[in-house]
Amino acid sequence: MSRLKEKYNKIAPELREELGIKNVMQTPKLEKIVISVGAGQEGKDAKLIQNMADTISLIAGQKAVITKAKKSVAGFKAREGAPSGIKVTLRGDRMYNFLDKLISIALPRVKDFRGLSKKGFDGRGNYNFGLDEQLIFPEVDYDFIMKTHGMNIAIITTSEDDKEAYVLLEKLGVPFAKGRK
Repeated sequence: MSRLKEKYNKIAPELREELGIKNVMQTPKLEKIVISVGAGQEGKDAKLIQNMADTISLIAGQKAVITKAKKSVAGFKAREGAPSGIKVTLRGDRMYNFLDKLISIALPRVKDFRGLSKKGFDGRGNYNFGLDEQLIFPEVDYDFIMKTHGMNIAIITTSEDDKEAYVLLEKLGVPFAKGRK
């Protein structure tokens, strides 16, 4: 069992008490984490897309999927069936391992990191934030990167509102910025 999952099992009773939840099944928990990267102009270069997918697979510990455009949009120069991005959905132990690595290793390596913004909640108990480059993860070797790119990370919880999700993530150790909203 991962370190973060053990921590969740320890904090679950105090989480229920703090939020005033009587039913054990209503305790907020992590459902999944989705890591995604938009291809942008790089979608035309198959080698670059594959390199990005390999990098995300290495970071997540699970094979990433190259997503294709569903329909053509002339304004974005997107063709139907052309690569439009990369994503990977993590659940279970891989999700907890990735979040633990993100909190304890990767985010502290970000230059001038002051914490994650509290504005990333969507109103339904999910949290989204972006990273500017993939080089903050220790698995990534700079020599094999063709181009640095960012990524979006979505943390989906079972909670109904943002307050419950915030308390859950804060107790798990997600470093939110102090003072700012």
